[in-house]
Amino acid sequence: MKPVRRRIRRHFGLTAKQVAVRSQRPWYFQWGVAVLFVVAGYLVAYWQFTGGGENLSEKFKQATLENQSMQTKIIQTERQLQIEKAAQANLEKELNLVQDENIKIKEDLLFYKNMVNNKKLPNR
Repeated sequence: MKPVRRRIRRHFGLTAKQVAVRSQRPWYFQWGVAVLFVVAGYLVAYWQFTGGGENLSEKFKQATLENQSMQTKIIQTERQLQIEKAAQANLEKELNLVQDENIKIKEDLLFYKNMVNNKKLPNR
């Protein structure tokens, strides 16, 4: 009786081996799915390579034209910036000259005021 109990426990007890049940597909079905995925991947790659219906040379020409227009805009803005910098430098020089002239005129004015004040004092 003990050997029968052991066999039953071995198959149905806590120490029994766990088994996973899977349905098995035939080999030709698995190969067919693999071939289908390879063909789908090839078609997607071919579609991407050809540009998805658009011609790559047209895209290249359009990108070249856009690049040239952007370069001309960059050159124009750089030249405008150079002109503005030159104008700023000229204005700064003129401002310094005018300030120096203003200081000289104020010194002269102060000198003449002192002269006039000195002449008025003895006459009193």
